[in-house]
Amino acid sequence: MSQIALPLAPRSKDDPARIVLGSANRHVAEALQDAERWPFRTAVLTGPPRSGKSLLARWFEGAGKGEALDDADALDETELFHRWNRAQESGRPLLLVGRAQGWEIALPDLRSRLGAALHVEIGAPDDEMVAALIESHAARRGLALGEGALTYLVPRAERSFAGVEQLVAAIDRLSLERKAPATLSIWRDALAAVQGSVQGPEQGKLGLDPAK
Repeated sequence: MSQIALPLAPRSKDDPARIVLGSANRHVAEALQDAERWPFRTAVLTGPPRSGKSLLARWFEGAGKGEALDDADALDETELFHRWNRAQESGRPLLLVGRAQGWEIALPDLRSRLGAALHVEIGAPDDEMVAALIESHAARRGLALGEGALTYLVPRAERSFAGVEQLVAAIDRLSLERKAPATLSIWRDALAAVQGSVQGPEQGKLGLDPAK
């Protein structure tokens, strides 16, 4: 399992924002590094909530690979069409980030052009990636999970980016509330607390970061 460190100012000296690479997104990172070969120099990136779409877009743009438009599915379609045209004129690759489902384009010219673009989608994390995500979120919080945490948590964790993030946030919260190290009783209670509660990027009760 590997990570990409964003070529941007970190939150603190010792805590750069990082993207965990695994089975769900490695193909996306590889595609973003080869933007010169995209059809019409355009790619559409989609994926589930909290899967790191925005972080990948920031990495892409910060690394000088091209221009990235986050939440592209929320932009005015005429303006988006103009941006596509400018990308063709300038020769600078254009990355459009949108939702995994529900992006319906009404403007026929834009729909046909984006239909011809490269489409890449972040999938669901496998066990190995779930373990790496748990470790990454815990490290960013300065949370020591305790011996045997991954063995216990990985088989029981929600197989989604949002679910993993909420789980670590819940463990951290319970550990702080109880003024106790994160061991089995806290892992178990955190799993129960987040069971069925994954709500996507708007979730704030467990202290999730706004980055997607």
